[in-house]
Amino acid sequence: MKEALDNANQELKRVDHLYYVSLKYTRTVDMMKHMVERLISTFSFGIESLLKHAKDEKKIDEIPGNLGLRCKLVLETFPGEEIADYMNLYLKLRKILRAKYTKREEYRRHVTMTATIDNGEVVEINIDNLKEHYETVKNFIKLVKVIEEGEEEED
Repeated sequence: MKEALDNANQELKRVDHLYYVSLKYTRTVDMMKHMVERLISTFSFGIESLLKHAKDEKKIDEIPGNLGLRCKLVLETFPGEEIADYMNLYLKLRKILRAKYTKREEYRRHVTMTATIDNGEVVEINIDNLKEHYETVKNFIKLVKVIEEGEEEED
């Protein structure tokens, strides 16, 4: 549990470096893709940490290996709109990473990665929304820490 959370924090440091250093100087879609990979990895470690906590608390019996099942189990074990929003972003980032994409304005401030996911939905990833996703992932990891350090008992 603690190890997964530590791994998530290490990944956040890497994302921070990618955003503030690497992306600032290279401004390429490949750098954006690396950042999305790291965000997904951070989410994965956070999800693993939540599930290990739930298992220690005897809320679940086992942790599935499949990432889709893990998300579903997190949603069932920790109900709430906030967790649902985080899981939706996680799944969306995974779809973006696997989707075919195009590049626009590389080496410029408005470098954009345009991916087509699901049933033709077009998603644009740029420096500004990468920053938003980065902040969202940081908030998710903070929530995981709060849950692990002692969630309020519900009746």
